[in-house]
Amino acid sequence: MLTVTIDEIQQNLISYLHQVAAGETIIIMQAGKPIAEIKPVSATSQQIRPYGLCTGEFIVPDDFHSPLTEEILNSFEGK
Repeated sequence: MLTVTIDEIQQNLISYLHQVAAGETIIIMQAGKPIAEIKPVSATSQQIRPYGLCTGEFIVPDDFHSPLTEEILNSFEGK
């Protein structure tokens, strides 16, 4: 992790951005206190989730779409 001042980052921005692209994290300081962090963007791969991972592990009851009873509705409403 590299620590630089605002003046340093302004003078050599491209150089510091190359370091970030290479994996370096940079902390920007102002008056001796950290105010910002620049770090590489983590690569995220969007994999398609496969269908049917839980096939056969549970059964949807026949009354799944039936209206809820008054007792259950009241418990949701805190009655």
